[in-house]
Amino acid sequence: MSFTSFHFHAKISAAINDSGYTSPTPIQQKAIPPLLEGRDLLGLAQTGTGKTAAFVLPMLQRLMDGPRKKVRALIVAPTRELAEQIHDYINKLAGHTGLASAVVYGGVGKQGQIDKIRRGAEIIVACPGRLLDHLDAKAFRLDKIEMLVLDEADHMFDKGFLPAIRRILKYVPQQRQTLIFSATMPAEIRRLAETILREPVTVQIDHDLPAPTISHVLFQVEQQSKTALLKRIMEQTDMVSTLVFTRTKHKAKSLAQQLEKFGYSVTSLQGNLSQQKRQQALDGFKSGEFKILVATDIAARGIDVSRISHVVNYDMPDTAETYTHRTGRTGRACRSGEALTFAGREDMQMVTLIERNLGKKMARQAFTALPGDTLEAAESRPMRQRPAARSSQRPSSQPARRKSTGNAGAARQGAKPRSRAVPFDFDVRSLSPTSGRKERRTNAG
Repeated sequence: MSFTSFHFHAKISAAINDSGYTSPTPIQQKAIPPLLEGRDLLGLAQTGTGKTAAFVLPMLQRLMDGPRKKVRALIVAPTRELAEQIHDYINKLAGHTGLASAVVYGGVGKQGQIDKIRRGAEIIVACPGRLLDHLDAKAFRLDKIEMLVLDEADHMFDKGFLPAIRRILKYVPQQRQTLIFSATMPAEIRRLAETILREPVTVQIDHDLPAPTISHVLFQVEQQSKTALLKRIMEQTDMVSTLVFTRTKHKAKSLAQQLEKFGYSVTSLQGNLSQQKRQQALDGFKSGEFKILVATDIAARGIDVSRISHVVNYDMPDTAETYTHRTGRTGRACRSGEALTFAGREDMQMVTLIERNLGKKMARQAFTALPGDTLEAAESRPMRQRPAARSSQRPSSQPARRKSTGNAGAARQGAKPRSRAVPFDFDVRSLSPTSGRKERRTNAG
């Protein structure tokens, strides 16, 4: 199947050819025909499957007819990064059409956004909060909207935007074409879809699963040894472009600073940055200036870089759905990718949920840090060998056990010698961990 079968306007077809697109993805094959017919649609597809084009192309086709210089289409997205990504994509595909897009989000001046819309943008791509600021101030109106798209609807729910979405719906006409796209579909979003979609077509493309081109590896590692593990992996693996996820803004910043000290080309993306610095970080990562981007989940839905080779879950995601969104940054456009997850004992319940979602077990590897890795890893031991803490069971009057001076000391006390820590090695060619059993026997004792 080719894009010619959709019979797009010649100016849209020219942009498709200029972009090098030949065959539509499964979500595009299923979504574009009913959208061209004017149907409402609920699209469920994993990230990286081409769902942006699935709604942008029919939108441009619709807007080719009818009045110009009026806001006729609205796309609502949860993050600034995703809004910019969609805006850029529209500009690429609308280059021959004369249709204009304006982007609206917080963190930058309002007047420039208002001016661009008043100059005649037909499409607005907006984040909910700033859009409501403009609408409440009567900066512009949405009473001519013909097409409304809610992209990454589940993430908007996660960020608490559902009340804002309901307010935005009051500013747009009831007679419109409405599209909801999402990678996952929690019950709350499904109920919203039932209230605002009219006899929708539902398109579902393995929406709750990461792309099959992604391999998944779980590293069992103590919290204090994660940086040592990450450094070891990067030393032994050819990582073309790596996205590292942390749970907090502080960790994203501090980890990026640590990696920079190790000599890596790295930047960070987190909520405390100004919009200008966030854009600089994204642009630098996309251009290849930075090989590593350390980010919080703010980046999970706003990065469209097809060449990301690795996603590292430095901190375990909060939900299985978040795991899907994070890992969906790699393995895009039928390319292979590697998802590496660092987990401690406290994370095993979430690991179970993720594996249930995947329908398979992740390959497991335990990490043993060497004193030479980093200062923080000097005293760490393998997760499986670490004994349970017993200090709370020892009477306070009992003297502390004397430290042994190596295996000889252990032998004098009648204990078995303890093996020295050994490096965790990787097969760089296959991007997969190797067991290192032979090396353990050689280096033991």
